[in-house]
Amino acid sequence: MSLDKRLLEILCCPESKQPVHLLDANQLDRVNRAQHAGSLEHLDGSAVEKRLDAGLITADGRHIYPVDDGIPVMLIDQAIPTAQIEGFESGR
Repeated sequence: MSLDKRLLEILCCPESKQPVHLLDANQLDRVNRAQHAGSLEHLDGSAVEKRLDAGLITADGRHIYPVDDGIPVMLIDQAIPTAQIEGFESGR
């Protein structure tokens, strides 16, 4: 999945205002394994019900925002905290 580079340059976390970047393949795999195991929740406590095709991660690596059908879901309550994903490394 690729997002328009110009869009990525202007998107930021709605809470912290940090820039975001696309998850790499390893990060996406970790997220989807946690989702498949049923151990992944959004910030609001609701379960992440479907696997991610793509996601945007904050610069500090603490939150992931899902990309649904090519559209970034930049809602704070729908962010996925990375602390709940065993072995997750933010990269950058």
